[in-house]
Amino acid sequence: MELIFFAIAFVCGFAAYQVKLPPMVGFLIAGFVLHFAGYKTTELLNSIAELGITLLLFSIGLKLKVSSLMKVQVWVPATAHIVLSTALFGGLLLLLGVFALPLFVELNWQTALLLGFAFSFSSTVFAVKVLEDRGEMASLHGKISIGILVMQDIFAVLFLVASTGKMPNYWALALLVLLPLFRPAMFWILNRSKHGELLPLFGFFFALVAGYQAFEFAGIKGDLGALILGMMFASHKKAGELAKSLLSFKDILLVGFFLTIGLNAELTFSAVVAALLIVSVLGVKVMLYYALTNSVRLRARTSLLSAFTLANYSEFGLIVCAVAASSGWVSSQWLAVVATAVAVTFIIASPLNARANELYVRMEDWLLRFESDTRLEEELPVNLHNTRIVIFGMGRIGTGAYETIAASFPDAVAGIDIKPEVVARHVKRGRRALTADATDPDFWQRLNHSQVEMVMLAMPKHNQNILALQQLKASGYKGQVTAIANYPDQQKELRELGVDSTYNFYLEAGSGFAEHVKAKIALS
Repeated sequence: MELIFFAIAFVCGFAAYQVKLPPMVGFLIAGFVLHFAGYKTTELLNSIAELGITLLLFSIGLKLKVSSLMKVQVWVPATAHIVLSTALFGGLLLLLGVFALPLFVELNWQTALLLGFAFSFSSTVFAVKVLEDRGEMASLHGKISIGILVMQDIFAVLFLVASTGKMPNYWALALLVLLPLFRPAMFWILNRSKHGELLPLFGFFFALVAGYQAFEFAGIKGDLGALILGMMFASHKKAGELAKSLLSFKDILLVGFFLTIGLNAELTFSAVVAALLIVSVLGVKVMLYYALTNSVRLRARTSLLSAFTLANYSEFGLIVCAVAASSGWVSSQWLAVVATAVAVTFIIASPLNARANELYVRMEDWLLRFESDTRLEEELPVNLHNTRIVIFGMGRIGTGAYETIAASFPDAVAGIDIKPEVVARHVKRGRRALTADATDPDFWQRLNHSQVEMVMLAMPKHNQNILALQQLKASGYKGQVTAIANYPDQQKELRELGVDSTYNFYLEAGSGFAEHVKAKIALS
């Protein structure tokens, strides 16, 4: 049965990708197609979906530092949004009940606020997929969005504890004491897992056993345990490599999650109408996100892209609604309403996020009227005075290029990276490195590149290099551009867009190794 589910998911995901939509939109549509064909979700598919969400939260934790949640730009918008959107959606549901609409008429103010709380959440699964696909997890708007989502997850866990009456047991205190004590041993095991098949198995063990199952045993929601275990490893030097080793497994398992949304929706005409009415006011939620993030001194673009990333309803809304339905507070049809609303907003938000930069440029003049005059340190202008060569992306390839160029032209090269911690590490080693987002249109408007003779695009995601190239050309840059690629079709696309030369990392790494060996032989 599950083979049929995944086969249909592939067909729909492939079709969605051909029309420039993320494959996840196709997976959602596949769930509804299967539902209309008479299929129901299975226990195995539900287990696959749960595994995917657990690995997702563990992966989020690997990239998240506790200090980031303490920033005003995260906890203030997150807290204010939960309170305000709960009140707004609750009031809207009661208002619709006044008109005697089906499903809405049965609500009292308590159940309306409960459903408003469910609709206040945004989808962690969707946001992480969008940010990962665009290579923006490390961007400021990406970190703000993930921080807000983690805060929402914490609110959801607190609600589940309160509503189910399930309190943590005495083992929770033991976990609180033992986890910090065992952290050095956990780090030692991670170091000894090296780079092969043990590394993803290490991730599975700590996400699913030491994280999920241990916290469930202690009376705490297991998903929160996976997130916390991931955060404990976030400071380790192998955290990024561990996250990459889990990426394919997580993506495949999450297909199960997207399928279950459509398969679990018991659609009726009243449920579909109710869902569409709720989807129609999604813009209010997006504007609220924008206003709240903008009020804490974020730039207009950062606030807008954060709001677009969060422009959806959430799988946690389904969980909250399921608890309400099982307790008899609302009818079971509200599960179909929430599931349909979640699926429709995913479909709406996918192209919205794909065109986020284009939409920002169109609205820029109007949005800047509401922007704070005070800039955060992460969003200050970038100075490239006396720089002839600029390298975007200071990972392994960018760093190697920097070192090679700096050996001959030490004062003429600068490296730019989106991650402040990466830039700080390079600055500490005496390199000229700056923090900036190469896909940000505002960055290119503030940048004076009149003295720059060559730009090297060495960012890890192909679409990042494409976006940066488009912004670079639009800014009037006339110098040379070179870029890295992983595949020949990517090289072809870059050349068609005006790149002077491309470097295929996989093909030319072997050539470089051979040249190194030839040089060694000549010397001996």
